[in-house]
This record gives sequence, C-alpha cells and structure tokens, in this order.
Amino acid sequence: MGKKRRQLTESFKAKVALEAVRETKTLAELASEYQVHPTQVSEWKKQLLRQAPDLFSRKNARLPKSEEELTAPLYEEIGRLKMDIKWLEKKL
Repeated sequence: MGKKRRQLTESFKAKVALEAVRETKTLAELASEYQVHPTQVSEWKKQLLRQAPDLFSRKNARLPKSEEELTAPLYEEIGRLKMDIKWLEKKL
C-alpha cells in the first residue's frame, strides 16, 4: 500500500508563501525547513502574488444579501411554477 498524502492547511501554505515572498531564504531552504517540494513553495508564492490585489478590491467590501433579497426570487419562481401547473391541469 502507498503512503498517505499529507493534507496541508491554508494557514500553513500562506505562512510558507509569505516567507517565500520576503526572500530571506531560498526556495530550497524553505522547502527543506517545511518539508515540502521547492516547486510547491514556488507555486504557493505565485498564487499569493496573483491573488493579493483581490484582497483589497471593493468587491469584497459588499455587504452580504439579506434573507429577503435571497428568498424573494425563489418565491416568485414558486408562484410561476404553481401557475404553470394549474394551467396544465386545466388542459388535461
């Protein structure tokens, strides 16, 4: 039987990626310190740099929709479907 794969947390990946961005140690040093492959450290660093602007975008500042805003379209759809069923029952 093969070796079970290790599950790494998001906070661990972020920690390693931040250290890679700081460039105080080489990728090989970080990889050996945290026991991951250097390519993986490099990939996490790229992901961090690519997604960093999204952290400060205004899209994230939107307030979550209220319960009424979420349910109103669903109730409208239910009403439409009930009307369709009644119309079909009349036709049969």
